[in-house]
Amino acid sequence: MRATTPRETTLGELRTSGHVHRSVKAEIRHNLLTRLRSGEARFPGIVGFDDTVLPHLERALLAGHDLVLLGERGQGKTRLIRTIGGLLDEWTPVVTGCEINDHPYAPVCVRCVRLAAETGDDLPVSWKHRDERYGEKLATPDTSVGDLIGDVDPIKVAEGRTLGDPETVHFGLVPRTNRGVFSINELPDLAERIQVALLNVLEERDVQVRGYALRLPLDVLLVASANPEDYTNRGRIITPLKDRFGAEIRTHYPLDIEHELALIRQEAELADLDGETAEVPGHLIEIIARFTRLLRESNAVDARSGVSARFSLAGTETVAAGAVRRAAIAGEDRAVARVCDLPAIVPTLMGKVEFEVSEEGREQEVLEHLLRRATAETYRRTLGAADLTGLLDKFDSGQSVESGEMVSSAELLKRVGPVPGLAKIMERLDLTGESPGQAAAALEFVLEGLFLTRRLSKDATDGTATYRT
Repeated sequence: MRATTPRETTLGELRTSGHVHRSVKAEIRHNLLTRLRSGEARFPGIVGFDDTVLPHLERALLAGHDLVLLGERGQGKTRLIRTIGGLLDEWTPVVTGCEINDHPYAPVCVRCVRLAAETGDDLPVSWKHRDERYGEKLATPDTSVGDLIGDVDPIKVAEGRTLGDPETVHFGLVPRTNRGVFSINELPDLAERIQVALLNVLEERDVQVRGYALRLPLDVLLVASANPEDYTNRGRIITPLKDRFGAEIRTHYPLDIEHELALIRQEAELADLDGETAEVPGHLIEIIARFTRLLRESNAVDARSGVSARFSLAGTETVAAGAVRRAAIAGEDRAVARVCDLPAIVPTLMGKVEFEVSEEGREQEVLEHLLRRATAETYRRTLGAADLTGLLDKFDSGQSVESGEMVSSAELLKRVGPVPGLAKIMERLDLTGESPGQAAAALEFVLEGLFLTRRLSKDATDGTATYRT
């Protein structure tokens, strides 16, 4: 929630208020130290980096360094960069109408220098919120120097100004983020000749536009992201530019299952189109998290490409969508995901994984095998020591149960019948409600777990599964 915009509207009022001008890096350093002392969250929403990445990032920011975040896809680099803007002062004064956000105490562009000389303490002042002081550009091969730094504005020339007039310059994204944080995502994808244009920004803190005698002492924190694979496959950061960044910080995927689970719960969007939330029980989220981690560790997957955190998020959302679809078709009041919704994520997410060349043609087989393994590991952790005698007795007497993605929760419970000890099973799975959907989710997980541990058999065809002894 934003605080009220400050009231000062002229340079004179600003001086009277006692406002102190600080550089961007000084603002970030001051506000970061304040949060460190108070114990307040420095980078809200960032999961799994507390003891690894964040200490390096904090040291770089305290040192006033421009920096590069280096890591595989889907490790949260962009998300982390965007939180740095939250360390800026909430409001900062700018000269009203300035394209590059000049501070009223120290204007640098030709227009604001002239205006300050003409108006003195009546120089008009506006206020910018920190959300407006963050700029971002995805590096693409067609990015030009004009996009980043600036170019001659033909409209201003057509209005009668001469080409030698500095005010005919149309500033690019970097100058327009002056007195803020600017991010270049996937920096190695930027053509080398375009990277050269950033050298002065990082070291001399000025810009050059088509030979104009123009020197702008920019006040900006420059942050870039890069994928290690890009250095060899698509491009690289040129050595002089790499040398000008003060810090290179490696990111990583979540190191343990708890962080993986926390990330999925935080980021996955599980609301259906009507605003209702599809419930994805914790054991299913754990299966997807373990599935993702097994893929990252698999020799069949290209480790240089990695398996993005977006894989597990998309998987969770796909499972939730399956539950919503079943609830709509079967007329269920509440959508609760079950094990039968898991197989759908294999064909849906196959394109998110880069396999080794030797695995060509086996991609689906690899994914299905690792999904079964993740399910079995989750079953052993949650219900490996549970007493399942009540359910097994039903099968020992010759009963079989057919389930599937279109079998409603009520119908599945009816087919299984009363199960002694079901309440304890649900308790072990943290299913604290008493809805048919949760009971069916627990039962189907038990059935699948018994099959994977070879205590039941299963015949699976076209989205249905029949469990028997």
